Amino acid sequence: MNIHQKRIVQATELVAQRQHIVAFTGAGISTASGIPDYRSPNSGLWENADPMTVASIFGFRQNPQAFYNWVRPLTETILNARPNAAHVALAQLETAGKLQAIITQNIDMLHDRAGNKTVFALHGHMREATCIQCFAIVPGQPIIHKFIADGKVPYCEECGGVLKPNVILYGEQLPARVFQAAEKAARHSDLFIVISSSLETGPANQLPYLAHRTGAAIIVVNREPTPADDIAEVVIQANAEEVLPAIIRHIGAAS
Repeated sequence: MNIHQKRIVQATELVAQRQHIVAFTGAGISTASGIPDYRSPNSGLWENADPMTVASIFGFRQNPQAFYNWVRPLTETILNARPNAAHVALAQLETAGKLQAIITQNIDMLHDRAGNKTVFALHGHMREATCIQCFAIVPGQPIIHKFIADGKVPYCEECGGVLKPNVILYGEQLPARVFQAAEKAARHSDLFIVISSSLETGPANQLPYLAHRTGAAIIVVNREPTPADDIAEVVIQANAEEVLPAIIRHIGAAS
């Protein structure tokens, strides 16, 4: 048995022992579904774009067309994406009664599509859009399909203001209720699994430490080292779509 297999066995033992598991997922969990992450060389979303120009609230207010030009191909990719084996494994873990919540930094809604019921999307989602002028909230799907088709900035039918998908841009605060619910889940967890996140974006990157301080064991599954490796009982540097199904198979949680 090699070191990789040994660490999967160690992770499996922790998962089997615990009943209040929380998963924290980043962009890397969705790359196997065809959605690029943000920082990978040659393929990350920031490779050829300045996030402060195309994905900040200041940039959006100054030039919403730049945001929509940048997000248009990403949105089309998200609409066509399907949950991969890692998403499915987490849904199976919830069905087995062990996973209490997913905290995700992703806006792709693949956890919901996989069947998870308790998902705290810290960076928002595209199910709705909000007018930045009158704050009217409208369904996101019609807007998404229209701007994918014509590439034009969508405007509010009530006041004529620009509509922004309910995703969190740089310079915006995380949704308070969602983040508070995520903090509560972290505090009450007995096992906190960091999955495919570089843990470079705050304040979400503090949640593993909150869970650790309140007694949870930490597992990190990520292709590269993370700041939380030092507090983790098990660190597995591999793809989530390989590791998570292996853990599920070992504990017999898969249906």
